[in-house]
Amino acid sequence: MNEKIWLSSPHMGGTEQKYIQEAFETNWVAPLGPNVNGFESDLENYLSNQVHVAALSSGTAALHLGLILLGVQQGDEVLCQSMTFSATVNPILYLGATPIFIDSELDTWNMCPIALEAAIQDRIAKGKKPKAIIPVHLYGMPAKMDEIIAIANRYEIPVLEDSAEALGSAYKGQKCGTFGSLAALSFNGNKIITTSGGGALVTKSEVLKEKAIFFATQARDAAPHYQHSEIGYNYRLSNIAAGIGRGQMEVLEQHVDVRRKWNQRYQDFFATIPNVTVLKEPSNDFYSNHWLTAIVLASFEQREALRFEFESQNIETRPLWKPMHLQPVFEMYPFYGTSVAASLFENGLCLPSGSNLTENQWERIFLVLEVFF
Repeated sequence: MNEKIWLSSPHMGGTEQKYIQEAFETNWVAPLGPNVNGFESDLENYLSNQVHVAALSSGTAALHLGLILLGVQQGDEVLCQSMTFSATVNPILYLGATPIFIDSELDTWNMCPIALEAAIQDRIAKGKKPKAIIPVHLYGMPAKMDEIIAIANRYEIPVLEDSAEALGSAYKGQKCGTFGSLAALSFNGNKIITTSGGGALVTKSEVLKEKAIFFATQARDAAPHYQHSEIGYNYRLSNIAAGIGRGQMEVLEQHVDVRRKWNQRYQDFFATIPNVTVLKEPSNDFYSNHWLTAIVLASFEQREALRFEFESQNIETRPLWKPMHLQPVFEMYPFYGTSVAASLFENGLCLPSGSNLTENQWERIFLVLEVFF
């Protein structure tokens, strides 16, 4: 059996061990320390000089704290992109709030501004103005943020941007993760860079960053004894994991460049294949890190046939995210839109996209495609 080719595996840059070793040598083996501060600073410098970053244990933790900071409580409603991973939605339920799912549009596969505004108007008409909007930059492709932010401002609803898959992506020259009132990043093992497991909350307010860190460290009051006036969480990133992140930040742009190169290679191949669409930037306003290259095939049957063909060669692929409004655990919640997200899921497939794939592995991938098509 050939060696397994993964969809997107961790890719170390070489200097991570230096930061980890420093943590051991100085005994900063804790959820605080120089690497945590340094990693936050690295992210702030990369994203914008106008943002503040709190390093956390996961992207899910960042979304959870983001909703708390936006004042979301039990009984509130939160507008959420349906085409996403369940971690986008779960924190809404953690707080006892209700997710209101929004369909995708075909250009970026992200939150449809038309469906978003229709949902807002309908929820307000029903006497329930939503408390927040969560768009997602799916597979690294920026959402239509100008339109989404304009709608959010018109109805005075804050945006919590799920940028878990989009570090390194930009819209109209502005980095993803800097559009909303708050944003979440993920450094899970399969992301563009990793801290093994980890995430971050991005905000334009230093006060909100400190409040996030307060909640992430069990909400301990400033007292000589352990005193708590609010509910807190154990959500801070460790100094060792942050050390991995510092090393990864040094190769982030290289990882983006490689994934964009492979995406172009897929685009070139499928340019001559009928009825197959590759997710690509709809215009020069969009700059995707192409964390994962994804395609839509002519039918579900063709999608499954290709997936099984890759599987037979020990190559991992994956169907697109199953929309949240079709998930058994969420199907009882309201949905606004048509069938765009459902159709993408039915016929879509994510292809191997790792920045550490070898030329030999790419030859195996494209041999499968050439034989299949």
